Amino acid sequence: MSASCLSPLQQTTALGGNDYWNDSCSVEELSYAIANGAVGATTNPTIVLAVLKKEIALWREPLLRIIEKNPTWTEVEVAWRLIEEMALKAAELLRPIFEREQGRKGRISMQTNPTFYRNAEAIVAQAMHFHGLAPNIQVKIPATLAGITAIEEATYRGVNVNATVCFTLPQSIAVAEAMERGLKRRAAEGRDTASMTPVCTIMIGRLDDWLKVVARNDSIVLTPGHLDWAGIAVIKKAYGIFQQRGYRARLLAAAYRHHMHWSELIGGDIVQTIPYEWQVLFNHSDIEVKKRMQNPVEPAVVEELYRKFGDFRRAYDEDGMTRKEFDRFGATLRTLRTFIGSYAELLACVRDFMLPDPDRK
Repeated sequence: MSASCLSPLQQTTALGGNDYWNDSCSVEELSYAIANGAVGATTNPTIVLAVLKKEIALWREPLLRIIEKNPTWTEVEVAWRLIEEMALKAAELLRPIFEREQGRKGRISMQTNPTFYRNAEAIVAQAMHFHGLAPNIQVKIPATLAGITAIEEATYRGVNVNATVCFTLPQSIAVAEAMERGLKRRAAEGRDTASMTPVCTIMIGRLDDWLKVVARNDSIVLTPGHLDWAGIAVIKKAYGIFQQRGYRARLLAAAYRHHMHWSELIGGDIVQTIPYEWQVLFNHSDIEVKKRMQNPVEPAVVEELYRKFGDFRRAYDEDGMTRKEFDRFGATLRTLRTFIGSYAELLACVRDFMLPDPDRK
């Protein structure tokens, strides 16, 4: 197929380096993404809830079947079986890619229970369970204090980890180092590491979101548009460090808010997990597809962000935060609250199937 016949996202992957994933386990959305070059997918409680609502015609019967076959289960157990079935459906769609790429691509990322963010032991136990569901499962573990411990242990046990709830350079380095320790422990015992594909997400759009909240709350005035570069500046700096130090984890860009979260990262050896709506917009855009990952963010932009935002300094400096401070960072708090809130709403949705409201027609 000639370059002129490729969609912009197909052109992006054809340039080399970038892989892109569908930021959802939706069957409809993942099918579109695979047709346009996607080689993976990801999910979380917010996504699962959205998929259940969007594709209720597809998931109503499986959900009712789970309820009927397990008469003693609570909504928690039913919800997690539904989450697993959604992930396994996505794994099935991605399996041909996984086999074609000999395990290097074609994975679905499943997120561990967001309420476990303080409990490394519980995270690892669930990660091992997910790991055993299908050969092409990647497990999302938060870059919290307990999560960093869990990332090392799960990696050591052979789990392909995708670190999530990560927004900053200190978090991403802590993740990469934890993954390296886990891989080295495996290698020391003669266990396989060559087939493992660790990933560290940086939720660049959610860092931008948080700094915009700070700007509003603290009445900070700055050059229009500069806040849209905060997450990009962090991931580009992290990318340089990862390349220099030879970390085996690949960076992944998530939480898209505008086209630069795609276009400014073209040409990097990274993963981009892109929501369906943004994929469609990018594929219908006239944005020139060319390598930009190597282009630094304008120094004036970084200087203004660095000078006016203590939380940008915490995110941008390698020693900006200690591991004990990860859980109290504003973007971490907001995201954990969102994920836990969506999880609670998902449980309530499942409960409505188990205990239908008799007052509703």
